[in-house]
Amino acid sequence: MHELLVRVRNAGMEFIQPDGEKVRVLSDVNCDIAKADRIVLSGPSGSGKSTLLNILGGLIAPTEGTVTWPALGDQASLQPAKVTYVFQAQSLFPALNVHENVMLPLKLMGNTVGNADAASAILERMQLEGLAGKLPEELSGGQAQRVAMARALVVKPKLVLADEPTGQLDSATAHDFLGRVLEFANESHMALVVATHDKLVAGFMETRWSIEHGRLATPQKLEMEPK
Repeated sequence: MHELLVRVRNAGMEFIQPDGEKVRVLSDVNCDIAKADRIVLSGPSGSGKSTLLNILGGLIAPTEGTVTWPALGDQASLQPAKVTYVFQAQSLFPALNVHENVMLPLKLMGNTVGNADAASAILERMQLEGLAGKLPEELSGGQAQRVAMARALVVKPKLVLADEPTGQLDSATAHDFLGRVLEFANESHMALVVATHDKLVAGFMETRWSIEHGRLATPQKLEMEPK
C-alpha cells in the first residue's frame, strides 16, 4: 500500500455567522491521500472545495470527525516542509520580489545554504526566470499564480494543495505550465490535489473527487493525458 499522507473520517464543518446562524459547509467527508496521488477536486462554487483543502492541509480543523496525517506527523509540523498551499487569491508578499518570495519557505524551514540557487532553479524549471527581479505589483494575475506554484514546489513537499491555480491562465499557457508542474511532482514523488472548474486540469490527474452541497462523492478514476 502507498504511503498514506492524509486520512479524513466523517468530517463535517459548520461556520457561525455574525448573527449566530450556523452554516453547514461539509458533511460526512471520508477520503485518503497517498504518496504521489494526482487528484482533481471538482464542484460548483460554494460546494466546499476550498474548505476541504484547508482541512486537508491542517489550516483549519473540522467541527466534526477527524483528520490525521499518518506519514507526515502532527498538524503543527506540516507547513512549510511537508504540505504547501497555493491560494486562489493573491498570496505573494508585496515587499519581496519574485525570487525572494520563492526563497521564503526555505528560509522559514531554517535553511541557510542554497536558498538562492534552489529558488533560481525552480523559476527556471517553470520558465519564470525572467520575472525574478519583479515585485508582485508588476506581475499579471497569471504570472502571480505561476510564481505562487513555484514557491509551493521549491521545498519539494510531500503534498501540494492548489485552489484554482490556472484560473487566470489561457489554455495554452495552462497546458504547458501544468505539464511542467506534473513533471517536477513526478520526480519528487509528491501528491497533488487541485480544486478547479477547469476541465483542462482533469487531463493531468488520475482521480476526480466531486463535491456538491458539502458532500464528497466516490472517487472516480480518470485517464491521464499523455505527456
